[in-house]
Amino acid sequence: MSDSIQLQREIKKDEYHKLGLWERTAYGLGDFANNLTFGTVGGFLALYMTTVNSIGTLEAGFIFLIVRIVNVFWDPMVGTYVDKHTSKAGKYRPWILRAGTPLMIFSLLMFAPLPFAKANIPFAFITYFLMDLIYSVVNIPYASLNASLTRDPESVDKITTTRMMLANIANLLVYTLFPMFVQMASPKNNYLQDTGFFGLKLHLGTYTDPSAQYAWFSVYLIYAILGGIAFFFCYNFTKERVVATKEQSAKVKAMDIFSELKNNRPLVILGLFFMLAFTFMFFMNTVNGYFNQYVVNKSNWMGAVGLISSIPGIIFPIFWPRLKKILGKKGFFHFFLAMFVVGEILTWVWSLNGMHDALWLAYIATFLKQWGLTSATGFMWALVPEVVSYGELHSGKRNAAIINAIMGIFYKIGFTLGGAIPLWFLAANGFNEHSATQHATAISGINLTAIWIPIILAIVSMIIIQLYPISDADIETINEQLDTKRAQVKATQA
Repeated sequence: MSDSIQLQREIKKDEYHKLGLWERTAYGLGDFANNLTFGTVGGFLALYMTTVNSIGTLEAGFIFLIVRIVNVFWDPMVGTYVDKHTSKAGKYRPWILRAGTPLMIFSLLMFAPLPFAKANIPFAFITYFLMDLIYSVVNIPYASLNASLTRDPESVDKITTTRMMLANIANLLVYTLFPMFVQMASPKNNYLQDTGFFGLKLHLGTYTDPSAQYAWFSVYLIYAILGGIAFFFCYNFTKERVVATKEQSAKVKAMDIFSELKNNRPLVILGLFFMLAFTFMFFMNTVNGYFNQYVVNKSNWMGAVGLISSIPGIIFPIFWPRLKKILGKKGFFHFFLAMFVVGEILTWVWSLNGMHDALWLAYIATFLKQWGLTSATGFMWALVPEVVSYGELHSGKRNAAIINAIMGIFYKIGFTLGGAIPLWFLAANGFNEHSATQHATAISGINLTAIWIPIILAIVSMIIIQLYPISDADIETINEQLDTKRAQVKATQA
């Protein structure tokens, strides 16, 4: 009996390790790198394709759709392979470097100002297809690393806080500064303009014109270099502590994805929440550039408004653990999703004739919308490790990568719907990518995809998260039962 107690103490010392700020930051730099690449792709690739690169809106929508359909089959294969294999460097960490560099290269190719790439649908499809496959090879192991750093609930919440702060610093670089930098480097109609940020004026050009292709590539090249450096730090300064045993790894098989979906109810509910949340997030992100360019005609404000929208995600995540204790796990999501809805309604007010010059309204609407969005879609990652532990308790397998692959499928379904459907809506409503102005039906299509559909999906997401069955008390029970099982396994191996 004393040996069992001693083994449980050893497990608690290692697997319940209290993570320091440095390791949490190093892990969060992986999110920083991912958001620099995938955030730019999610937020601006559609706009780049349909304007600068002269690919039709309908064709661009199908490119996003086809690639995401392939992901449904690809991601489980990646998750299964990662869960079954390990190396001296670890099970998850090595992939951050192995695939991180190719990810940067192929993401650069999507914006490459190559003569033959102009309006070249096959080239656009192939580069995006390869980039997306490689992204899975980086992101699934990276997301799985989260559950292997520690099982300490407090540290898990702090990891989520730190990684989301760094992710939103990347979002600041992407959604705020990226379009501003590209506009500054764009040659056409480049003149001194009011940015909407306390009187700051900059020389800004038309970044939706084909002449801006070199501007897009040059800015993104800098982002890719920063992403590569961040991946290097993530790899070097994190440690895997909670990993599957050799016996568990040997038992992993591709069919485990169906077992997890069948037996892990929290996984399915959280996955549906992921899908809906990322659908309305990418609905909004995909058409944000269109909204600013054609609805309110304030593309010169994008940097300033984007800066205001970045503040909640950078400063406020530190309060998430405390707010979760006050509001409860479900109450946390309900509160911030409701805040997102309010922000979207104010965005609609900004879109009305006569309100376009109301900078204060743009600031308030975007601030509330992004505070709600970043909190709801950021803190949900803290639930993934507990879903992994729930699955291990019921199946005897710690399928962290497979579970993260499943979450990746739900996430990418949301990304697909949020990336493709808005473009089809725009095409169906007569959006003309070659025109500097749009007629009323096209404007209505932009508003529908930027405001009203996200509101509906946010409300449905509130209903879905209410069904999530794991409470904080349940987590304590799950961890205690896993401690006993792991101690028994170690005792038989001793």
